[in-house]
Amino acid sequence: MSLSTATPPTAQARASGSSFYTAMRILPRNQRQAMFEIYAFCRAVDDIADQSGDIAPRRAALETWRTAIAALCAGKPPSAQLSGLSEAISAFGLERDDFFAVIDGMEMDVVAHVQAPDWATLDLYCDRVASAVGRLSVRIFGVPRGEGAALAHHLGRAFQLTNILRDLDEDAAMSRLYLPREALAAAGITATAPCDVLADPRLADACAPIVARAREHFAQAANVMARCPRASVRAPRLMGEVYQAILAALVARGFAPPRAKVRVPKRRILLALLRHGVL
Repeated sequence: MSLSTATPPTAQARASGSSFYTAMRILPRNQRQAMFEIYAFCRAVDDIADQSGDIAPRRAALETWRTAIAALCAGKPPSAQLSGLSEAISAFGLERDDFFAVIDGMEMDVVAHVQAPDWATLDLYCDRVASAVGRLSVRIFGVPRGEGAALAHHLGRAFQLTNILRDLDEDAAMSRLYLPREALAAAGITATAPCDVLADPRLADACAPIVARAREHFAQAANVMARCPRASVRAPRLMGEVYQAILAALVARGFAPPRAKVRVPKRRILLALLRHGVL
């Protein structure tokens, strides 16, 4: 199986569809290219998790990635396909276990249709698929190590909880529902099948605790960034502003069907870019 993420301009092309692309573009060239490589890795393993069909070949594909990452982090010569990712790992001291955590998170989606996990399982999932990416990213951004771990923890969870609210219908089409069972129960929803939950008139009540947690993580991330050198948090500030706009738009739209796709206006991104990328 090909492990190509990755060689320029492919990594940049894959990243160009990301909500984070504008924030990546404001980085210095070496940081920017490293982030493109990280994003391309995440896209590659996410594509494996989202494939339909038998579990065994998808788990094998993820294991192939795990083996490749272990080799890269051990300093073994990379294939041409992974040379860009190898350079990023070497240049910024990226840690094997953070890559492994991302793969572990994707495997959670492969081995079972995630439907109404408990809060603890959801938090573990958010740590693996989002905060682990944050731990890789803060090394590239140059955030001081002590603050970087906290920033990755909070901003990663804020992003992933926002994604869960944004992608309710797309996830349901893959038989997935990430709203926690405790939130469903508190709203009086006993169903866990995605389509049944999304049609329930009490859905907004079940989403409210996720909104509250996302807002709290955004607030905690802002406190962390206030303690960091400004240059090291230009990109995460921009990312955070875009995602907070997405969350606000989701709340304003509501969660009753039909749920129109939420997108951040380009002028909002431009203003954030001027604030954090230029000024």
